[in-house]
Amino acid sequence: MEASTEYERALECLSSLIIRRTRADGTNKGDQFDVMFDYLKILELEGPISQMKVIHVAGTKGKGSTCTFTESILRSCGFRTGLFTSPHLIDIRERFRLDGVDISEEKFIAYFWWCYNRLKEHTDEDLPMPNFFRFLALLAFKIFSAEQVDVAILEVGLGGKFDATNVVQAPIVCGISSLGYDHMEILGNTLGEIAGEKAGIFKKGVPAFTVPQPEEAMSVLEEKASQLEIQLQVAPPFNIDLLNGQQLGLDGEHQLLNAGLAIALCHTWLSRTGHLEGMHLDTNDLPEQFIRGLVTASLQGRAQVVPDSHVNEANLGNPNPGQLVFYLDGAHSPESMEMCAKWFSHVIRDGHSSRQNSLQNSTNGSSNVVTSKEESQRYLLQILLFNCMPVRDPQLLLPRLINACAQHGVQFHKAIFVPSQSVFNKVASHSSSLDDSPQVDLSWQLTLQTVWENLAPSDKGFVDHKTCDATGSASDCMSSSVFSSLPLAINWLRDISKQERAINFQVLVTGSLHLIGDVLRLIKK
Repeated sequence: MEASTEYERALECLSSLIIRRTRADGTNKGDQFDVMFDYLKILELEGPISQMKVIHVAGTKGKGSTCTFTESILRSCGFRTGLFTSPHLIDIRERFRLDGVDISEEKFIAYFWWCYNRLKEHTDEDLPMPNFFRFLALLAFKIFSAEQVDVAILEVGLGGKFDATNVVQAPIVCGISSLGYDHMEILGNTLGEIAGEKAGIFKKGVPAFTVPQPEEAMSVLEEKASQLEIQLQVAPPFNIDLLNGQQLGLDGEHQLLNAGLAIALCHTWLSRTGHLEGMHLDTNDLPEQFIRGLVTASLQGRAQVVPDSHVNEANLGNPNPGQLVFYLDGAHSPESMEMCAKWFSHVIRDGHSSRQNSLQNSTNGSSNVVTSKEESQRYLLQILLFNCMPVRDPQLLLPRLINACAQHGVQFHKAIFVPSQSVFNKVASHSSSLDDSPQVDLSWQLTLQTVWENLAPSDKGFVDHKTCDATGSASDCMSSSVFSSLPLAINWLRDISKQERAINFQVLVTGSLHLIGDVLRLIKK
């Protein structure tokens, strides 16, 4: 059987494990946290996990970026790294990185069936198969053990205390990134409750770090640490001057917090594993390996700029070519919306790369799009492409985005709302195509549009494949629209960009990492 066919078969079996998320508090047999240890025993992973040198990171915002910086730094120090993160944007293999590279299809297939078949053989009604995320965590442990990584960096999937990654009993160091309101239906309704869940990764005798937090959250974190007789240390924001004129690999002011936390985690890991010798590290200087790791770190879908080659290459022969650039950020909480707005406003206002460089770097996860003097005189038009899950409150998300952009002198000329293309109960591969057929139920997108219109009074519009053919100029289009599918919205943006050569279209895509992944899958084909 061909690898690609076998890979698709593995993804089908993986999809069968997707179930509704619930609290792992013992009210449901399959949800009980302790069954994770039964799975570890079946897979003979108890010993390997106890020997694994783990860095464990929880948080509401920035935990993925912190893990990315951490992995990049330690890889630059010469260590073999394993990185487990979530969610993926395009392909499930993104969640498992070995030495900074997604695991190959061949290795994924081999390790998947090794775990899946053993679990299938030893589970029954009393001990059901693990759910989707728990299986992925178990798979990560198997991969990192078999591949003999020097360090395993684990990003908590949800919460901390009952998260599947929390079966690690003796990590080398733990970290908690910025906390905020998210997944409240599962983690609790206050910052204190949320902090309590995140602090569940703390272990007695294991150093713990965090970033500056709201007082309500910090007091709970400190209390949990005190109960375990450990001192919770606050990592200071990173001083960008230490990069000697270079920039962090991940863009955005908020990344200074994540980089600072990553440095503290790496320093402690090196110290506790006996590898700190020869590493000069103080408040006024960084080892070259740390600088290289911070500068080269890359993470898709977070403050990522992707010029659309479909439009830009088509227009290169024109004397006055237009440009379509997507600014991607998976923000989906009120706080992260504000950070996203600050980043977007900054990068479209103060960028410094030429258009040519931005096109050459279209696959760079953190390239900044900056125009030349001639292009800076062209008309710039900002468009919002948005969707969020119904569990989110758009009346909290959209105002934070709009107000933060306005404070930096940025206003959207148009907002586009689209349904998700990804199917939440099916895992797709990187080669999977997106269905461009109109969606039947657009009620949620119409709700989003209503919220938008109430914030920014204007004419409302509904656009589908029958009524939107991009025959008018962008300035004539209604200020908000609902498209019946994402491919139609992308095609409309491309068509209008090709027609309006005097305009640079700057499209901010945000609200959902699922949306980010769908957009990347479409525009990178």
